[in-house]
Amino acid sequence: MASIRQRNGKWQVRVRRKGFADEVKTFTTRADAERWSRSVETEIDRGSFLSRGEAEANTLEDLIERYITDVMPTLRSGSDEISRLRATCRTRFAKLSMAALTPKAVAAYRDERLKQVKPATVIRELAYLSAIINHARREWDINITNPVALIRKPPSPQGRDRVLSADEEARLLAELAPAGRINVWLLPATILSLETGMRRGELIELRWVNVNLADQTAHLPMTKNGMARIVPLSKKAVATLAALPRSIDGRVIPVKGNTLHAAFRKACKRAGIKDLHWHDLRHTAITRLAQKLPNVIELAAVSGHRSFQPHMTLLRAGSGVPDNLTILGTSFRESLGELVFNRFEIDVVNRDQEQY
Repeated sequence: MASIRQRNGKWQVRVRRKGFADEVKTFTTRADAERWSRSVETEIDRGSFLSRGEAEANTLEDLIERYITDVMPTLRSGSDEISRLRATCRTRFAKLSMAALTPKAVAAYRDERLKQVKPATVIRELAYLSAIINHARREWDINITNPVALIRKPPSPQGRDRVLSADEEARLLAELAPAGRINVWLLPATILSLETGMRRGELIELRWVNVNLADQTAHLPMTKNGMARIVPLSKKAVATLAALPRSIDGRVIPVKGNTLHAAFRKACKRAGIKDLHWHDLRHTAITRLAQKLPNVIELAAVSGHRSFQPHMTLLRAGSGVPDNLTILGTSFRESLGELVFNRFEIDVVNRDQEQY
């Protein structure tokens, strides 16, 4: 049964049914209140009623903040992803209630973001929004259809094949020599990226307890694709690591990813190097490593790729190979085979970061 009463110039309707939580909503006219109450009662009678109370009471910002607090600590996501989500919270789009989060609203947000950032960034943002909404539907009783799943996605950009030339490398490393206010961790981080092919997130999460300078290996217990990995260390990588001070928190490179990214971008500008991203250092390392490891399965195991396609792209790019790369002795092959090769085809899916 529905009860309607006037409060503060508006009409509040409350629908009560045994076995259901009360449904309450306020309208500016009595006619709208009556229409809504009839609709709710009809859906209850048909057995098709889904409460939208939580969807109406929570904004997208509320859900993002809750996801950051409750869910992200259990994931492999880093501070960069949290910063991106907090930036989304500052938009007008995030102030919409979940009930008002229609495909049209999401499409408008997509189009606005495409004017500001690259398609790859928009794709990543939409993927996170989709994951958050799906989690809210499953776990938090937010009864809405995922609107992200209903809109057209930006076309995926072609993979980059940018690699660092020998001349660019010399200029970049010269610019990174610690001086004045230059981030002192940027030079060793850049060298280690070029020598190991580790991702930025893997590098800044690497801890001394997982580094074995005697065996020339670094153990990554958790990586982007969910697989543990042993990374061989070149002589230059070992020398770079040996010269580093030990940080209080136990990390080899104790800085945030965004800090490293910003300092690297400024260094490239000073060195006159255009269109170079931090991830291109990994591309460069893998391209060089491919000259030493023609077996693409071994190469993928060392680099941490689950697909061969990135290697095909990078092999087409080509690059010179430094002479100081000494890797893959018998003991390393044995440990690599035991830890990685037997798990190479295991499909590790992060349930809360599923693609649409």
